[in-house]
Amino acid sequence: LLRWESLFCKPVLCNDARREQRGTRAVTADCCCCFPGLGHGTFVAGVIASMRECQGFAPDSELHIFRVFTNNQVSYTSWFLDAFNYAILKKIDVLNLSIGGPDFMDHPFVDKVWELTANKVIMVSAIGNDGPLYGTLNNPADQMDVIGVGGIDFEDNIARFSSRGMTTWELPGGYGRVKPDIVTYGSGVRGSGLKEGCRSLSGTSVASPVVAGAVTLLASTVQNRELVNPASMKQALISSARRLPGVNMFEQGHGKLDLIRAYQILNSYRPQASLSPSYIDLTECPYMWPYCSQPIYYGGMPTIVNVTILNGMGVTGRIVDKPIWQPYLPQNGDHIDVAVSYSPVLWPWAGYLAVSISVAKKAASWEGVAQGHVMVTVASPAENDSDVSGELTSTVKLPIKVKIVPTPPRSKRVLWDQYHNLRYPPGYFPRDNLRMKNDPLDWNGDHIHTNFRDMYQHLRSMGYFVEVLGAPITCFDASQYVTRVTSSVNTTTSRRKLQHGLCFMFCLFYNRQYGPEKQRRPQWWMPDTGGANVPALNELISVWGMAFSDGLYEGDFTLADHDMYYASGCSIARFPEDGIVIAKNLKDQGLEVLKQETAVVEGVPILGLYQTPSDGGGRIALYGDSNCIDDSHRQKDCFWLLDALLQYTSYSMTPPSLSHSHSRVAPPTGVEHPLPQRLDGNHLYRYSKVLEAHLGDPKPRPLPACPHLSWAKPQPLNETAPSNLWKHQKLLSVDLDKVALPNVKSYRPQVRPLSPGESGAWDIPGGIMPGRYNQEVGQTIPVFAFLGAMVVLSFFVVQLTKAKGKPKRRKPRIKRPTYLQQQTTATTVAPGKTPTV
Repeated sequence: LLRWESLFCKPVLCNDARREQRGTRAVTADCCCCFPGLGHGTFVAGVIASMRECQGFAPDSELHIFRVFTNNQVSYTSWFLDAFNYAILKKIDVLNLSIGGPDFMDHPFVDKVWELTANKVIMVSAIGNDGPLYGTLNNPADQMDVIGVGGIDFEDNIARFSSRGMTTWELPGGYGRVKPDIVTYGSGVRGSGLKEGCRSLSGTSVASPVVAGAVTLLASTVQNRELVNPASMKQALISSARRLPGVNMFEQGHGKLDLIRAYQILNSYRPQASLSPSYIDLTECPYMWPYCSQPIYYGGMPTIVNVTILNGMGVTGRIVDKPIWQPYLPQNGDHIDVAVSYSPVLWPWAGYLAVSISVAKKAASWEGVAQGHVMVTVASPAENDSDVSGELTSTVKLPIKVKIVPTPPRSKRVLWDQYHNLRYPPGYFPRDNLRMKNDPLDWNGDHIHTNFRDMYQHLRSMGYFVEVLGAPITCFDASQYVTRVTSSVNTTTSRRKLQHGLCFMFCLFYNRQYGPEKQRRPQWWMPDTGGANVPALNELISVWGMAFSDGLYEGDFTLADHDMYYASGCSIARFPEDGIVIAKNLKDQGLEVLKQETAVVEGVPILGLYQTPSDGGGRIALYGDSNCIDDSHRQKDCFWLLDALLQYTSYSMTPPSLSHSHSRVAPPTGVEHPLPQRLDGNHLYRYSKVLEAHLGDPKPRPLPACPHLSWAKPQPLNETAPSNLWKHQKLLSVDLDKVALPNVKSYRPQVRPLSPGESGAWDIPGGIMPGRYNQEVGQTIPVFAFLGAMVVLSFFVVQLTKAKGKPKRRKPRIKRPTYLQQQTTATTVAPGKTPTV
């Protein structure tokens, strides 16, 4: 989505940065202070290193500021690449990025970020302002080697705007990683104004420089600077973070920034490896949500947890041999099976450890808690020849704790098809709702724990067990499930017949006729497919005589006494004649987009229910819009319809409100509407897992092999597991109680009222603001006020006592004219001073 034009703006220094070089070098790539009327970069630079009214964290640091945005806030990847190269050339220590975007497939950008951190540049980046929706993490903050920062307010609540995890890099094959790494103040933070004075801003763009300033300060105070690198700094920050109560790990990461504890850890740090998260406890809620929201059972899809390996020993490393699975026999650890996959090389500074957990067959009817741990040994080449072996090694333990229940009945098991054929952002795949012009791209992962989170919570509250299929539909045993849910976005195409099972599909179609209209605009905005891969869906359900049309409809309607909204949905073009079809009057949105004309179409088929005629045959439900269960831009939810259709697919109970509805029509035969076809010259094969380039039309490629997990051979331990896996996360080599704080001269900032034109709040130059987070200062003020009042009262009492002890003398009263009194008063006051009252 980005043009490759080269334009380099040389670094310019803001006023606060024009100082002699001292201490640590920090850099911020941002909308710089030279932008007229914006001031975003000025604010960020001030939070990091200002020495004026609103003091930053590291005022003695040297600032380099790169302008990578135009005045209209437009940027190009090549500008960032040039700025990053210059930062490497200047040997920058810390780099702050108060920017981000969803395009983690921008390989030149990602590769350059890796190159930066490989050169020991500690990169701090804002996690994004797309909250409270999940799956909205921004790049590069969602990368393993970058410190991703989320925002909280001054009541220690996660800011509503702060983006939430999980990372979508790993989808659909596994689960995303824990991000953000830490959170800090990002709501109503004070910083430098554009011209002078202070101002308040909110956003993760504000939280990121708070951490960047703290990192700069930490790096300048460490006694052994050679131990400071992107991994060791991140280890110190996440190990010292204060966990916020009642908040899950995909919102807060490891918790709130604690500068003092981070100093304690970093100042006595020894190179080692660590894990993020440091343990897996599927019984700990709400921190371990969504894993803790559902127990595991025999026959279910394996639960996958992605763990990040941080390697503070060197920029590159490897895992020695293989991770070892050691179940605790007293805690029923032999009731679970564990498979581990991992990065062949840890570079730069990090890698992944994917842990798949499944229930052993002997626990099919058992209920209880099982525990064990995985042992991982990491080795890195030594930077000098002092080590005999030439390598540094570190062994870490990953505790695992799960809750097991007996296998639930088939009627309560729902399978969510997560194996998407296509996913944004390699190409332009638009969002499911054409009305959302400010957010047109589909990039939230379409996972039950991202933008379908509310639907997942609803299903769990109704007693359903939801599993995630991360493999092709030909790779699972359909007899284990009653219902398989296919989401709206780009479902895989299968050339084999679907194994006998039940399908419940939500589908949306982004009209194919919209493509030629887009040719009038730049070609890099031409969609290669719609919001849903409707041709692939039609191929999947064609064996039952079903198909969706190329129509595009929108509108409000009432169904079974529920208000509904159809958002850019397609209609049913073909359906078996003995099925149930519900139709409604809707607007033709395709006509509105192409010709700016409004027309209402009567009897648009939107819902279909069908019972297959074969013995033991299943049931299928089709609905042409997914926005009513999608958190992204949902206006009116249809969870009631989801419940009704699950009752139909699970128990063959047709809701009377649907079967006897006055909106029921005869099933369409496919004559009225043509079926959707691919655009000529599309490049879908570039991004598809099932298509390959061919002369003429793209041809299907062989289906990928079904994944087979290699279960680790257990090495049982006859020992008791700890009752609480989390006391406080700390590195193995650090004892916080034995680390002394630096001898810092006490300083109390003076409070002054703001000058005209500044914010209506009080400005405290030391960076301390009134609020709950400054309770110590707030508690000392009443004490000093009380003591001061007592001193003043004592003074008046003494003066009054002296006055009563002296004899009274009567002085003659001399009357003076008024003008003489005024003249005398004026001569007794020194010029240029204000008299006291």
